[in-house]
Amino acid sequence: MTLVSCVPGVDRARSERKQGDGVTANTYLGTYTSADSAATGIVAAEIDDSGRLRPTGRLAPATDPSFLALAPDRATVYAVREQRQGRVVAFRVRPDGTLTELNSQPTQGSDPCHLAVHPNGRFLFAANYASGDVVVYPLGEGGAVREPCHQAHHSGSGPNAQRQAGPHVHQVVVDPSGGRLLAVDLGTDTVSVYDIDRDSGHLALRSELATHAGAGPRHLAFLPSGTRFLLINELDSTVTECGWDPATATATAYRTVSIVPESFTGTTLAAEIVVSPDGRYAFASNRGHDSLAVLDLQEGVAVREIVPAGVRGPRHMSLARGGSVLVVAGETSHTVQSFAVEAGALRAIGEPVPTPSPVCVLPVE
Repeated sequence: MTLVSCVPGVDRARSERKQGDGVTANTYLGTYTSADSAATGIVAAEIDDSGRLRPTGRLAPATDPSFLALAPDRATVYAVREQRQGRVVAFRVRPDGTLTELNSQPTQGSDPCHLAVHPNGRFLFAANYASGDVVVYPLGEGGAVREPCHQAHHSGSGPNAQRQAGPHVHQVVVDPSGGRLLAVDLGTDTVSVYDIDRDSGHLALRSELATHAGAGPRHLAFLPSGTRFLLINELDSTVTECGWDPATATATAYRTVSIVPESFTGTTLAAEIVVSPDGRYAFASNRGHDSLAVLDLQEGVAVREIVPAGVRGPRHMSLARGGSVLVVAGETSHTVQSFAVEAGALRAIGEPVPTPSPVCVLPVE
């Protein structure tokens, strides 16, 4: 672990902007802007009362903004620049929903793919996938990103020679207490738990959860109770139910279920896991099988049904409208599909909406 001195960011002034004050975007879509993509940045969109998504035509130019995160005061959107020389970028949310770039900082690593903002609004955490590390940034006045103050390097490997030759941090999540950061490492089949110093932002390794070998854990999502989370494993398309002890900051793996049919013999990679606000259901996506698994969480975790995703390559998805709408980004079909969520069941709302290379859905309502 590498430590660099830092001075914590000052408390951010809360924006006077309020929902409904002329805002014409309640959702932002992150994209890949590579040479074979028509995307050129972050797309502003609206989800209407029926759950239909409509791009507004407004765009914030950005390079490979593949993951987005929202500040607690909803006044700033942060994006990764997922490239060999990675950066994080801060955008101010204007009253009309447009985004204006504030500043950016290097991630001191390669291919950042995930971000998390601390609930106190003072720190931003970034996951560098290719270089396998976590970077901490103080946040300054107005949400600007200051120079990195701490970097934690992972080490190790997994049995998949192609995908697990070294560490690959794929997600960072602040636990419900705000006192710990969980870093999901696809390359080492682990979830590292760090204590967060709320004054300095520095991280101290507290514990580690080892998943089954070759799982390739990608993302996790806490249940509302704060004592359980679900871990989606990319490489074998499974979901693992885990217990979480807030007092000791330790996680325990309980059971693992497959989220593709037993009869499926093709190649598929799990991508995203989201939990309903009431904690009764979860939804998991698969690329290749191009499906969404509905998980019943009322007694452990069980697959209730598996339905078509309505898009190809469902990389990311988010719940909107209080959990009544699920929006799924189809990276390879260049479309986004909305679903109505009704007692855990999914119903497609309209046709998929064309959007170049969508890979992240960020509702800001």
